Amino acid sequence: MASTTTLPIEEVPRRAAPPRTSLETGFLVGFALAVLAGHALVNFFGPYGLQRDELLYLAMGRHLHFWGMDFPPLIALAARAGGRLLGDSILAIRVVPALAHALLVVLAGVAAREFGGRRFAQGLAALSVALAPLYVRAGNLFQPTILDQLWWTLALLALARIGRTAEEDGGAGDPVAWVGLGLFGGLGLLTKFSIGFLGVAMLVGLVLSPTRRALLTRWPWEAALLALLIGSPSIGGQIQLGFPVLQQMRDLTAVQLQHVGYLDFVLGQLMMLGPILLLPVLGIIGLLTVPAARGHRVVAWTCLAAFALLLVLHGKAYYIGPIYPVLIGAGAAGLELGTGVLAGHAVGRVTGNVLRGLVVAIILIFGLAALPFGAPMLGPGNMAAYVTRLQMTAATRTNTGAQLRLPQDYADMIGWPEEAAAVARAFKSLTPEQRAQAVVFASNYGQAGAIDFYGPRVGLPPAVCNSGSYWFWGPGTKPGNVMVLIGTDSADAARYFRSVRVSGRMRNPWGVPEEQHAPILIAEGPLKTLQQAWPAWAGHN
Repeated sequence: MASTTTLPIEEVPRRAAPPRTSLETGFLVGFALAVLAGHALVNFFGPYGLQRDELLYLAMGRHLHFWGMDFPPLIALAARAGGRLLGDSILAIRVVPALAHALLVVLAGVAAREFGGRRFAQGLAALSVALAPLYVRAGNLFQPTILDQLWWTLALLALARIGRTAEEDGGAGDPVAWVGLGLFGGLGLLTKFSIGFLGVAMLVGLVLSPTRRALLTRWPWEAALLALLIGSPSIGGQIQLGFPVLQQMRDLTAVQLQHVGYLDFVLGQLMMLGPILLLPVLGIIGLLTVPAARGHRVVAWTCLAAFALLLVLHGKAYYIGPIYPVLIGAGAAGLELGTGVLAGHAVGRVTGNVLRGLVVAIILIFGLAALPFGAPMLGPGNMAAYVTRLQMTAATRTNTGAQLRLPQDYADMIGWPEEAAAVARAFKSLTPEQRAQAVVFASNYGQAGAIDFYGPRVGLPPAVCNSGSYWFWGPGTKPGNVMVLIGTDSADAARYFRSVRVSGRMRNPWGVPEEQHAPILIAEGPLKTLQQAWPAWAGHN
């Protein structure tokens, strides 16, 4: 065993490697540029504003503490850097996710090439990832989701190279790929803790595949150490703040994940990918059964293990989305190979070409029909009518099971500037003395993020909020003798203040239920100061 761990890779007898196909670089870059242009057009001309979670991540950028946040800090770092370099327009804010989607398109083609695919396979994989609603939606929102998908894809590509080279040389695989695996794992840890599911799944994949012999070398363990070192700010923040991720998971399970059944998870894959889902299924089958794919079986077992893990844990359907770009590439390569076998005679050549053309046509038709569900391009009225016409009410069900007229992300993109304006009217109704000591208090992070982003333009101070990450940023220095309360019920407010009056009410018929008629209150005479009450609100969601 000791000699296996130290044997230089050059001294291991090598097996004959199969011929490698060329990467259609210009072809794939063309797809990527088209994706970037599409996102730019939607974000410049689209009828919606920023989404609730985007407002939170932008606020995180303003409260950036790289080693002391309750959330992996890469998205906050991107918000801080993007705001300083590009400004605060929707187009500028969403450059990062658009670029990540474009990279995923290219990487799908790279995956097809890794599995032996030529021009057709690479183009089909790129087209599928370019049009799948799962990636279009993620690529149009400033959230960690698309970055999570990017790091998983890069890590799986590194794993595919490790498996292939280990099969070729009989050793542990390409050392550079192991370093890449550690790097992408670390970036994933800086982005979302869900990268841990991939880590567990990779261990299962290595054990079940011929690449298991690599576990007896130093490379997997050094890659894991590298990932932990790069991702250490995420871990450090959890240690410093008392592991808030555990409370976040309990809240998520109680409020949202309990509504996700096994069938919901499986059917969700079809909703996110439509007929494109056939490609990753074909990819899994090919990687596990084709003799030439023996070195790549580690990828198939890893993806299956990740799917099973999230299914059992009642994860949301999109949580498993990061495995698909690589599997789509594998399926596209398999389809190209299968139709290529038919080209031995004239009839078979025609049949193969017809089959390829049919697959491309189906993906194009589905992708274009589903495009409004991925890109917020139709206004609320037209989008609601489109949902009704296609009978896609499942796409408008919220995380808690409520039924909306719009997809929840779209409902969460409406009404935030108007909310800030309504709160500003209430704030300006106070006397100058009251305004000097007034606190604007939001009942959820969406409202607080809207006040922080749009409020300075209408004369509002930063918001205070006891929800999620905002709680960690504290109550500020003002005791709360006068407070403008957003979204708090009058009866609830009366338990904490001697005087409560309704100043206004937000009107947002297209929003999520809690935002449609949220009250705006003026409260005075608190029974406790904000600073006294704050510790009891720890973990409030």
